[in-house]
Amino acid sequence: MEELIKDDECLDDLQNGYMLIQKNNAFKFGVDAVLLADFAEVKRSDQVLEMGTGTGIIPILLHAKKQPASITALEIQADMADMAKRNIKYNKLEEKISILHMDLKEAPETLGRARYDCVVTNPPYVKKEAGINNPEESKAIARFEITCTLQDIVSTSKELLRTGGKLFMVHRADRLVDIIFEMRSQGVEPKRIRFVHSNAGKRPHLILIEGVRGGRPELKFMDPLYIYDSMGEYTEEIHRIYGRIK
Repeated sequence: MEELIKDDECLDDLQNGYMLIQKNNAFKFGVDAVLLADFAEVKRSDQVLEMGTGTGIIPILLHAKKQPASITALEIQADMADMAKRNIKYNKLEEKISILHMDLKEAPETLGRARYDCVVTNPPYVKKEAGINNPEESKAIARFEITCTLQDIVSTSKELLRTGGKLFMVHRADRLVDIIFEMRSQGVEPKRIRFVHSNAGKRPHLILIEGVRGGRPELKFMDPLYIYDSMGEYTEEIHRIYGRIK
């Protein structure tokens, strides 16, 4: 399996039975991917689609935690799609996870409308007009709305989801109004939301949100999630999410 790892890459232990190939100097997954995989209410019978997979981290985490029937993951960058495919091969998950090198906006036409039970995404957080100051393209695409916008994410999700299908997203807390506006405009009703705080004394910096295609209006606010305790250590819930405690 060592031939799957290139000279400029490293291999990280996900501590759930799986490993992850990542570039040494490119975008690496963070706590947001881990939180999203835990937040997503995915059933074993579900057909899942993930948008913007990057290294393939979220499909691997979803499989480890939820074991849905199948996961299809999309990635527009050729080098990242190649890495994701190698990650799936390294972990011997080819029968459960498929990586497709394609623009997510082409997915409804290519893959089929109203086909999926769940869509999961950790999209770029920053509007393009906010200014791009990151010289490395892969990092810029991961952070800024260059190849897709929030509107693209929600409208494409609506087309891909069956009626009653769910969209799960992690995003920046300061984009909440944009997210709810786009979801309701596209007929994906916001149903659950959870604010993520660094600690109890900080304002939320991330949100986890679930929307249902064709759902009735009713938004449930979950308890806030704190990453660190007063001593600067991970909270018990974060340890549970990472699988370090039961």
